[in-house]
Amino acid sequence: MVMLQPYTMNINATMNQVIGSSADTYTNKRPESEIGNFLVDCYKEMGEKKFGRKIDVAFMNAGGIRSYLAKGNITVGKIFEIMPFDNLLVLQELKGTVLQAYLDVMAADGGWPVSKGTTLQIKNKKATRVMINGKPLDPNVIYTVAHSDYVANGGSDCSMLKSIPQINRGYLMRDAILEYVNMQTTAGKTIQPIIENRVTNAD
Repeated sequence: MVMLQPYTMNINATMNQVIGSSADTYTNKRPESEIGNFLVDCYKEMGEKKFGRKIDVAFMNAGGIRSYLAKGNITVGKIFEIMPFDNLLVLQELKGTVLQAYLDVMAADGGWPVSKGTTLQIKNKKATRVMINGKPLDPNVIYTVAHSDYVANGGSDCSMLKSIPQINRGYLMRDAILEYVNMQTTAGKTIQPIIENRVTNAD
């Protein structure tokens, strides 16, 4: 037990390290939440840096958000609470027809976070009025999508994605969050996501 004490102390010191600040308390809600918007915007921005290419939209399965973000100091440990899984951020190139089927799964589940620049309405458990980067979803266009390897491998009822190649750099989604928060702090910014009616209920 004595031998474990230094290791435990080091772990605690790391987890208690303050890396940023949250302007308010943000919880996970459907069809849209501030914490969800924060996460997918983070994945899109950090994904573009990591993969060196434009990403049309980033998604996050709502069930994968495991905690809330409290007002005040953001610690490393809090990010581990929000994202306890070792999921990887991966890219897939989806034809518009496949993306529509994917969005319909999200709609049937009550709505998932979508990154800034994408909007949709949920009607009869389907994704309608889908706009990507200010344009209606085109069934014939190929879209670059960022999301978790879990979903890309068919998890959360996303079997339509399973056979589509993934671009994988071994980039942990949790690391993307940590790097994003550190980047915002360095720029003198607090984490302050807002509801933007990205995902709304038409019914």
